[in-house]
Formats: sequence, C-alpha cells, structure tokens
Amino acid sequence: MALGNRRMSAASIAAEVEGVGGQPVSAQTIRRTLHQIGLQGCRPRRKPLLKMMHKKARKRFAADKQTKDMDFWNHVLWSDETKINLFGSDGVKCVWRQPGEEYKDKCVLPTVKYGGGNVMVWGCMSAAGTGELQFIEGTMNANMYCDILKQSMIPSLRRLGRRAVFQHDNDPKHTSKMTTALLKKLRVKVMDWPSMSPDLNSIEHLWGILKRKVEVRKVSNIHQRRDVIKEEWKRIPVATCEALVNSMPKKVKAVLENNGGHTKY
Repeated sequence: MALGNRRMSAASIAAEVEGVGGQPVSAQTIRRTLHQIGLQGCRPRRKPLLKMMHKKARKRFAADKQTKDMDFWNHVLWSDETKINLFGSDGVKCVWRQPGEEYKDKCVLPTVKYGGGNVMVWGCMSAAGTGELQFIEGTMNANMYCDILKQSMIPSLRRLGRRAVFQHDNDPKHTSKMTTALLKKLRVKVMDWPSMSPDLNSIEHLWGILKRKVEVRKVSNIHQRRDVIKEEWKRIPVATCEALVNSMPKKVKAVLENNGGHTKY
C-alpha cells in the first residue's frame, strides 16, 4: 500500500489493514514495519511536474550542451524571478520512500511557480558574481520585463564580453513578441531553454542561498526585508557563483543519465 500510494499515512494504512484482516493494528506498528523494510517517511523534493515532452526537451538540451567547455558556461548570464516570504515558509508534507528514490515522480512534490509571497525579485548572475537585482511591484508583464532587461540585464551582460549568452526560462513574458523583438534589437544571444528545468539554472541554487541568509536576519516589516535582501545579495562571494556554474557539466550529465527526468540538483 505504501509503495502504491506514497502519500498514504500510517494511520490510513493501519485502517486498511484492519479492514482486510479483521485484526486491529496501530499506526506505530505500521511505521515500525515500513522502517524495517527500508521505507522512511520523508519530505518530498519539490520538483516541477515533468510531462514526456518536457523530458524529451531536457534530453535534447543536455545532448546539445554536453560538449560545451567551461569557457562557454562562464559567459552565460543566468536570470530568474523568485518570491521571498516576509515570514516563515510554505510548510512541508511527507511521502514514503526507499533509499535512492527521492527523485522518482511518485516521491517528489510538483510545484507551480509563484504560488504567493510578499516580495518578488528579478536577478541575474554569472561565474563572475551576482548581477543586478530588482524588486517587482505588482504583477510583471512584458512591458515591465523589457524595462528590466534594458535597465538591469544589459549592463550585467555587457560585462561578460562579446561571447555573452543570456539565459531565461520560457515564461510567457520572456517569450512574448515584445521581449523577443527587444532582445533581437539589442543583439542579445539567447540560450534555447527547456521548460520545467529550474534544476539546470544556476541562479535557482543561488536563490536558495540568498533565502537562507535572509531568513536568519530577523525583520519586522517588508521595508526592512527589502534592505536585508539587497545587502545579502551583494555579499554573496564570487566563489559561490563560480562554483554553481562549474557544476553545469555534472547537471547536463545527470539529465542524460536520467533520460530527461529529475536530477538531484
């Protein structure tokens, strides 16, 4: 039952077992038995829901990029938007899984971007360090995104030189006619990107580092939180950014090995 429905609680399994066998069994007995065969109650990894078309696109991307050397990756400007909660986190749930199963579809928790929050930011980074960071007021549309590209992305990209490549995901704002036309006008090289692939985006891991640093800074209002976010973003060492970018060959290899599926990254 636990393997058939990874989110079934021990109490629910106990009730089912009692209904079939007619003998009462406690939830603790269920947990102990599952532990004995190697199943542990764990928080599921939060991963985007991958359909077959997403896996195929990820595999094509990885196959194309597997021969790229670090000189290529060092000239990529990674970008993304994220939410940073004012207080606390989004809560957790548990699944039953065996060792080595943490990235199986049944054991991850599918997520949808922008599920709420108090502060939204756009940022960019490269192996040379963090780039510009902008707070997003209200709902960002193509117009606002184009302004961010002109004001914040372009200066960061130019610092990487002529071989610079810009990365952003396939959010509708990013692929709109207005955005596409602007990037073409500015002669920006844009990396083809597979949808549902935050594990391949170096800045995703940087967001995690930033959020942990911000979390330990106690604040009482949103204005203080913004100041803290800006301070901690600027304090992130270049070595941290470089290490994240250096892991790209391993990420690409992991995607190929998992046939386009989820990776530990």
